[in-house]
Amino acid sequence: MLDDYCEMNQLFERLYVYANQKLHEDLGNSESQQLAGETQVMMNILNGASAFMVPEILSLPAEKLEEYFQEEAGLSKYRCFLDDIMRQKAHTLPLAMEELLARADELGQGPSNIYSMFNNADIRFEDVRNDKGEVMPLTQGRYIMYLESADRELRKQAFQNLYKSYSGFQNTMGALFDANARQADFFAKEKKYANALEAALDASNVPLSVYEKLIESVHRHQPVLHRYMRLRKRVLGVEELHMYDMYVPIARQADKKFTFGEAKDMVLKALEPLGSDYGDRLREGFEGRWIDVYENQGKRTGAYSWGAYGVHPYVLLNYQGNLNNVFTLAHEMGHALHSYYSDEAQPYIYAGYKIFVAEVASTCNEALMIDYCIKNAESMEEKAYFINYFLEQVRTTLFRQTMFAEFEKAAHSVVEKGGTLNAQVLCDTYYNMNKNYFGEDVVCDDEIRYEWERIPHFYTPFYVYQYATGFSAAVAISRKILAHEPGIVEKYKEFLSGGSSRDPIELLKICGVDMTSPQPVDDALRMFGDYLGELERLV
Repeated sequence: MLDDYCEMNQLFERLYVYANQKLHEDLGNSESQQLAGETQVMMNILNGASAFMVPEILSLPAEKLEEYFQEEAGLSKYRCFLDDIMRQKAHTLPLAMEELLARADELGQGPSNIYSMFNNADIRFEDVRNDKGEVMPLTQGRYIMYLESADRELRKQAFQNLYKSYSGFQNTMGALFDANARQADFFAKEKKYANALEAALDASNVPLSVYEKLIESVHRHQPVLHRYMRLRKRVLGVEELHMYDMYVPIARQADKKFTFGEAKDMVLKALEPLGSDYGDRLREGFEGRWIDVYENQGKRTGAYSWGAYGVHPYVLLNYQGNLNNVFTLAHEMGHALHSYYSDEAQPYIYAGYKIFVAEVASTCNEALMIDYCIKNAESMEEKAYFINYFLEQVRTTLFRQTMFAEFEKAAHSVVEKGGTLNAQVLCDTYYNMNKNYFGEDVVCDDEIRYEWERIPHFYTPFYVYQYATGFSAAVAISRKILAHEPGIVEKYKEFLSGGSSRDPIELLKICGVDMTSPQPVDDALRMFGDYLGELERLV
């Protein structure tokens, strides 16, 4: 049965990935839309047809299952898979209840679906004007671009106009957030978890202490973020540093352009510390047409790496030739080679890796790229730019995502304890956290109290913390690689080859990174402080 289950899912995966990637070539192609839609229907049928499997496995006594392992040698490759199912036995209900919860899950997705329509399709923002008086449209996609502008009045207008629109929906969004927290609490408690946080972490067998220690570590290192804010205020030369001054680079360089060939060469050189085997596979991807490089009419925006087991990964880019796009290439090829190593080493059942480690390989590549760029900077100005780029990575990924995680924990605990979330509670909680995180050198503008309304990840509860933990683990591994720690490259490739054959925490321990300890987060934040000291000297 398990062999048939894997064969069936592997075949479906090829159909699903092919149909959706074909659609991503041109989202307006009606034939591709139909094929992708048909695979979605097929997924629901497949899930329904295999729904009996886990409850029936859980009905087996542990000693009977052990007998089967002794009697059937072919079953041994499924031991980890079956152990993980049995691990969650206490949280699996009788078949009739599981079927009822499965049907109720469609209702549980309601808040997320409503939010997606609101945030992506319905909300509108007032236009802004640049310093030349030109009217410019304000959209979700353009917002951060405006906040990175040297035109401070444009930044301020974009910030105020965006949150003016969100503030008009605060009561509706408060009710929607409350509904989302309630559905998460309902499913968690029906599954016999203490709360939604425990349920979310248990999916990857991550201890609750990892979440708590992340927040504690970041709190301990808040003074260094406050120091960065003081440097930002000094370099920008402003009397008051506002929330709309956060994204503008404090070190600038000429707007360099890189051909795609130059970008590939930079990535290859930056990742040389990973050894010849990794480099050869990287070249295979570059030369083997794995990458859809340029923007086209109707093509899906953004970037990703995706594929099906038994076939090399494919990478979608919309390459524009700027430095960010060079880093995006390194990032997505990190994902691609993670999948490539894992698919090669693991049977289908273990080839996919958990979200907890999904960003480690990609971010490790970026960390190695940053080190390469800093060491090969052609001027002090360029070096300062690269250091500022890294500091912003830490601010937005480690500090900010941890603040999001702390906000989620506080908000969900209100519902968990029988309370009600509304706009006032959510706005006040979020505003006070911003004041605490950014310190007294930052004016905490009133508009920031509505920022929680525009974070889509909150509708996948307790997801965002993994950006911070993944970043910390990646930085820790990159430091070991750059320090030429004996055996670290082979250990890292063993990690990349692990898929889901072990729990994420155990996989990272292969590289000597223990996420149950505060050390990886503390080390990443200490490195932030070291680089900040260097930037203070340069600017």
